[in-house]
Amino acid sequence: MVAWLLGFVLFALGICVSVALHEAGHMVSAKAFGMRVRRYFIGFGPTLFSFRRGETEYGLKVIPAGGFCDIAGMTALDPVTAEEAPRAMWRFATWKRVVVMSAGSITHFLLGFIILYLMAVTMGLPNTESKPLVGSTECAAATQDAKTLKLSACTASDPSPAKAAGILPGDEIISVNGQPAGTWSDLVGKIRGLHGENTFVVERDGVQRTVTVDVATVQRTSPDAKAGSDNAVTEVGAIGVGPGGTLHYGPIAAIGGTTKFTGQLFASTWEGLMKFPQKIPAVLRAIGGEQNDPERPVSVVGASIIGADAVEQGVWQIFVLMLAALNFFVGVFNLLPLLPLDGGHIAVVLYERVRDVIRKARGKAPAGPVDYNRLAGITMVLVILGGAVVLLTVTADIVNPIRLQ
Repeated sequence: MVAWLLGFVLFALGICVSVALHEAGHMVSAKAFGMRVRRYFIGFGPTLFSFRRGETEYGLKVIPAGGFCDIAGMTALDPVTAEEAPRAMWRFATWKRVVVMSAGSITHFLLGFIILYLMAVTMGLPNTESKPLVGSTECAAATQDAKTLKLSACTASDPSPAKAAGILPGDEIISVNGQPAGTWSDLVGKIRGLHGENTFVVERDGVQRTVTVDVATVQRTSPDAKAGSDNAVTEVGAIGVGPGGTLHYGPIAAIGGTTKFTGQLFASTWEGLMKFPQKIPAVLRAIGGEQNDPERPVSVVGASIIGADAVEQGVWQIFVLMLAALNFFVGVFNLLPLLPLDGGHIAVVLYERVRDVIRKARGKAPAGPVDYNRLAGITMVLVILGGAVVLLTVTADIVNPIRLQ
């Protein structure tokens, strides 16, 4: 229980740090361009303490569930003093305003990348591409139960071809008899058709080695066999290896590996956002006590619970991966062109720019800043919808949370 509570607190703290750095991204970029930053606070509610450095007040509030950066004149409706007016945000060039508004999401992306890089050089990254990575070297079990698909227990008479050839956990099998190994499934298919001595090329710590493996002949069902069915058993080749789920990198190679994995995470994040509305019914079913959909949306409460489960079970890879994924999700979500998200403000700024370019081409003067009062209705609707989703996901995560099994 102590480990679970530690994990919950650590994950919640990680979220708070991420949000604080998000707002710091806005503040640092605004100051760099010369905009007037009035306040930078972590948390909401009553102020615990604050101090002033130069023209900016920094502080901490009671509820550590977010933060804010108050930049003078973020919109033309934001009242500014005579002293602040020359450095009001809305007076600056479009590209500078876009940079400041997107700086929070950029900070999330950088933080997520750093987390994944550190994960790559320590714990390793998930083998999402099903590379032929060796996770274990065991015996080539002689038989397989046709009903349950379970392999027979290893005996002293069962050979261990991979281990005997010097293949170790963590090795990547590059080729078999000069042919590329392909994915793990491809590799298994190739080995099933072999027997006797064959040439394998494996890579370990960046160095490729050629080994001779004496492929054993064993009894196996077909790769597409289903448990509980009357499956046929035939003689095939096996070398006694299990798949590896983690790719380890050195400090240099980790840059490329992290970049590639980050791209995959971005793609899955965007896909998840596009499917978000379809998943709301799953949240309602979870509140009603039905079986949880592991892919339903979760709140920070639900994410913290899963993170706590990961720590309790000693699976720190899941904890760290979730923290990185959360940063990418928040970063992408915040750039959606919807008010009051940063992406909504960026959309308004870009609209002003395009509109004025068109007006200039027609010989007209710039029209001035967009009147946010006209957008108040749609903004309020989006705020209510967003608040409702948060309330539903938090409720589901309290009454029927997704647990790490």
